[in-house]
Amino acid sequence: MEPVWQRFAPQIVVVLAVATLGTALVSQYGFGLQPCELCLMQRWPYVAAIVLGLLGSLVFGRARAVFVALAGLAFLVTAGIGVFHVGVEQHWWPGLASCSGGSTAASVDELRAQLMGKPIVRCDDIAFQFLGVSMAGWNVVAGVAWAVFSFIAAKRLWRV
Repeated sequence: MEPVWQRFAPQIVVVLAVATLGTALVSQYGFGLQPCELCLMQRWPYVAAIVLGLLGSLVFGRARAVFVALAGLAFLVTAGIGVFHVGVEQHWWPGLASCSGGSTAASVDELRAQLMGKPIVRCDDIAFQFLGVSMAGWNVVAGVAWAVFSFIAAKRLWRV
């Protein structure tokens, strides 16, 4: 008989992704930490993992393993974006022009419209740290941990 966590692996993937995405949303809407463009990009793979976990809940056998493994890949993608974001925060490499101080405006009027439209949240500024690690850094930790769980679960589900 398979362990309970293995049987419910797709649902666990959904819970992990919802909890992590929920943490980001609470920090934004509950505590006013506005996300930069890279922060927003890191959220989309969690949405994909939620969808993949839900689809994995609807199928059986090896198809379930495939969806859980794909969710693991989504977790690796968000971890990869997080690594890039940490590098931008630490000034190891330049970030995206859209959130690291550059402007894409072709004229003074376009620049004025950009500045008046919404405040630019810089990707190279660390808005919040916990235990000396930025939110992007914690996203790397979570993404890698959730990916490892997903791949182990997928491997075990494949054998069933």
